[in-house]
Order: sequence, then C-alpha cells, then structure tokens
Amino acid sequence: MSSVRHLYGLHAVHAALRQSRHRFFELLCQEGRDDGRMHAVLKLAAERGVPVRRASPSQLAERVGDVIHQGIVAKVEMAPLAKHLDDVLAELSEPPLLLVLDGIQDPHNLGACLRTADGMGVHAVIAPKDKAVGLNATAAKVACGAAESIPYLTVTNLARTLREIREQGIWIAGTAGDADTDLFHFKHTGPLAWVLGNEGQGMRRLTRELCDELVSIPMFGQVESFNVSVATGMVLAESRRQRVMA
Repeated sequence: MSSVRHLYGLHAVHAALRQSRHRFFELLCQEGRDDGRMHAVLKLAAERGVPVRRASPSQLAERVGDVIHQGIVAKVEMAPLAKHLDDVLAELSEPPLLLVLDGIQDPHNLGACLRTADGMGVHAVIAPKDKAVGLNATAAKVACGAAESIPYLTVTNLARTLREIREQGIWIAGTAGDADTDLFHFKHTGPLAWVLGNEGQGMRRLTRELCDELVSIPMFGQVESFNVSVATGMVLAESRRQRVMA
C-alpha cells in the first residue's frame, strides 16, 4: 500500500529521484535558490519528467512547517517497501543482518541510524509502534534517502517480534555497558539482529532478557557512553567488517 507525503531537504529529495521508485506529484524549489546542489536536483527532476515550480519561503512552510527544508519540498507517493519480516527474509541472498531500535525518541537519531543501516547493508530496521518517535519527515531528511530504501518495520509487540526473530535462527545481540563480552571480541558472521535501546534508559528490561548475548562497546576516554546513532554505526560496521573478512 503506497502513501503520499512531503519530502524535504536536498539529500532526501535527490535520493528519492535517483531511486526512480516513487511517483512525484510536484517539486517546489525556493525562489532565489540557485546553486550547484540545487541544480543537480533540478537536473535529475527534469530527466525524470517531474514538474518543478518556484515557490516562496512561506509557500514551502505551508507544506512542511517550520523546518530546515533547504529550499526544496516534494509531494511524493512512496512506493511500498516490505512490511513484514518474513517478506524481507524470503528475498535475502546472505545471512540476515537486522537492526532493532527499542524506543528511540529523537528523530535525528532515528534518521542517522537508518542512514548507517543502509550504508552497512542492514536488511531491515525494526521498532515498536508505541513509545518511539516514528518515521516522520525530520527522520527521513536526516536519513538522506535511507528511509526510502530500507524496510522500516514497526511492530505492536517488540518482545513477541524478538521471539519470532529467534525462531528464525537469528542470533540477538543487545548493547549494554555492563556486558561481559565487548564488541572487539564478539565474533559472529551468521544471522544477526543488533538491539539498541533508547537515548536515556537503554533497552527495556524484557528486551534485554530476550537477547541471546549482551555486548559492550569499549570506551578508552573520559565519556561513559556513545550516542545511540554512533553506537549503531560502530556495531554495524564491525559486523559488516567481519562478514567481508570471512
């Protein structure tokens, strides 16, 4: 099932145009914005036959509100990505690599996690429907196109989904500062789901209990922990490195 929404920001709009999967109804470009990055987006829009018109800052704000839109807003019908984990797993040609986000609250963190997940070849990102920020326009902008390319699966019961993941033979590794195993000694190139908790409390108790293994990220400086999006990048990069080396 497709959905119509507004995309904004040069990266997000350019990525959606490049993928050629989505239907563009209109592309609004801010009057007076005439630089190289904008030219690249408009050139691609012309190649795709997307109608473009100039708009005032107030007209852009009418579409997306008070956000940093970088002078470009598109009304798009998004082509559907996979909605169920079974659909994702059925199409894979390598062991699954999943990212589970337990209650991320900041859309900037969510967008950064999606961007990293896409870059590291994650097959799907899973998050609860409740008590989480959700994939809004801000998260999509920060994701720089990843929100349109990687399945983002929202589930009503994360604990049940984790049990289903385990039944599929996928190892579940959660990040925790007090874990006995650290990232540099965690060796796993098979089916894997990384679980990261929210910005303040980390994983919820039941989520933690459903992990097959807890893994810490070694800290060598004065700070006690990493931002969740940075931690996501570190664990996913290490997992992809191990797969490449194997």
